[in-house]
Amino acid sequence: MFEKNLRLAYLLDFYGDVLDDHSGSVMRSYYEDDLSLSEIAAGLGISRQGVRHIIKRAEEQLEFLESKLGLAEQFKNIEDAAEELKKIANELSESEDLDLQSKARAILRATEKIESKDI
Repeated sequence: MFEKNLRLAYLLDFYGDVLDDHSGSVMRSYYEDDLSLSEIAAGLGISRQGVRHIIKRAEEQLEFLESKLGLAEQFKNIEDAAEELKKIANELSESEDLDLQSKARAILRATEKIESKDI
């Protein structure tokens, strides 16, 4: 059975615009719209196997891009670090030391910028 890999859906978010229009459209139908291979094939007027081939080729392209660029992994690491900083800042904000509270607020503002991708 051809199982959907959520990692590939994540990679599609990062590198989907690099795919040609046809492959990108098929991938979005499959991963974002959750259409089956048969549904996509019917809409395109091609075989189910043809759709599977397009998806497999596009998945290989996405994996190749990630192996060379590592943007998705780097983004995940930044998100994880921002979450850890928020936890630390929340702990510091409970301190009675006003200077620590002020620094905690600054850390929280910085993590909010990271999370909003407004850097």
